[in-house]
Amino acid sequence: MVRPVKNIVIVGGGTAGWLTAGLIAAKHKARRSTGFTVTLVESPNTPIIGVGEGTWPTLRTSLAKIGVSETDFFRECDAAFKQGAKFARWTTGAADDAYYHPLMLPQGFSQVNLAPHWLTAASDQSFCDAVTPQGRLCDDGLAPKTITSAPYQGAANYAYHLDAGKFAPFLQRHCCEKLGVRHVLADVRSVALAEDGDIRAILTEQHGEIEGDLFVDCTGFRSLLLGEALGVPFRDCGDVLFCDTALAIQVPYEHENSPIASHTISTAQSAGWIWDISLPTRRGTGHVYSSRHISDEDAERELRAYLGPASRDLPARKIAIRSGHRETFWKRNCVAVGLAAGFLEPLEASAIVLIELSAKLISEQMPACREVMDVVAARFNATTHYRWGRIIDFLKLHYVLSKREDTAFWRDNRARETVPDRLADLLLLWRHQGPWLHDEFDRADEVFPAASYQYVLYGMGFRTEVEPEALADERTIAERAIRENAMQTERLRAGLPRHRDLIRKIVEHGLQPV
Repeated sequence: MVRPVKNIVIVGGGTAGWLTAGLIAAKHKARRSTGFTVTLVESPNTPIIGVGEGTWPTLRTSLAKIGVSETDFFRECDAAFKQGAKFARWTTGAADDAYYHPLMLPQGFSQVNLAPHWLTAASDQSFCDAVTPQGRLCDDGLAPKTITSAPYQGAANYAYHLDAGKFAPFLQRHCCEKLGVRHVLADVRSVALAEDGDIRAILTEQHGEIEGDLFVDCTGFRSLLLGEALGVPFRDCGDVLFCDTALAIQVPYEHENSPIASHTISTAQSAGWIWDISLPTRRGTGHVYSSRHISDEDAERELRAYLGPASRDLPARKIAIRSGHRETFWKRNCVAVGLAAGFLEPLEASAIVLIELSAKLISEQMPACREVMDVVAARFNATTHYRWGRIIDFLKLHYVLSKREDTAFWRDNRARETVPDRLADLLLLWRHQGPWLHDEFDRADEVFPAASYQYVLYGMGFRTEVEPEALADERTIAERAIRENAMQTERLRAGLPRHRDLIRKIVEHGLQPV
């Protein structure tokens, strides 16, 4: 007898729970008339982590898919634009050591690889500035669009900074009011398993038994369903990524008109790095570090030294980080999303994008019945394992490329036994053949494009051996692309508004029709 999958139960709220609920409910909205339901159960007594404030451009697509107004999002989530990340003091530790990982692809990226042409040019211009306008836009404090740009569209690619504590309630209201998600406030006492090992129901304190066909575990680090009830172990990757603690401080602006940076700032420290994320009303900052290499007291001193005297009386919140993920993400009729699946240090803002990618995959490949669920789960696990592996590689790349010798943290990070084999092989390859469009990055489930590797590699001084003669055939195309980038840079710098000015206009007047 075929057992249809119609009742989806998401356990846990926060960004993970509500974004997953929204993407599933929006994708299957037409099935509500046939009995398809999405229920989200969350404890009224569990606070969300609430410091994940950086996103990827993919969030624009996700918000559009679930029908969220970009204007409402800015008004209610204290949102700002993000055009990339600036990494300071990662390569040498010097005061002028900095580079950008922007969100725009290099000029003409699908036609020509500009990296080898830049490598052979006798120019002091950074790789980022040579191939994209976005670093200059960030330097100038400009927004990526104008008030008349269509929702979710811009002159430059962009993501967001947001207040995670406001984002989850915003999504909750939208999901319940517009998408028919049933919201249950209840504490889970236990998980009831069926004879075949599936989860039959969750037993709650306030609402009794809640049955489902597919359960999504969004219960955070505890992983109440996948980890505890189904016994899926956690795979620690602290031997590759050393940072295991964060101290977070929210910092008010000096003036109400203080500039809002349109990029994340990551500044390397003696045993970790400090994030600095600008929202319209405050800056979210924090120090991510390795407790094996620095004490909590010294880490807090470094953070407060970075912030200056104004931070003296501001409280610091300590957050434990356990880098790694579950050995499998979808077992039987339970799939984990968000912290229940795993967590990595937030160096490239991968937390929310992993939620998006997982929720999108679940919604698009929703098993029609229990009989095919294991096939769908196997495909989900293969894709998700690959994605986690590539994110770990990419985060480690930032440490491996560093030339800092000032502390054991930076020296230890370059030890060969801490570098994943795949990354080591790629670094060897890139000494002679740099990454580009069709090299290692042509899979549909790739999370970082070749351009991202180029920005980090060449931003941190990595050199790929290039034979100038081999570039002769495409030199004309490359020179034209570099000229076009220079012209586009000046055009955008002249035409885009200041970041704070645009946010203020969006909040006051909304994004305007053309």
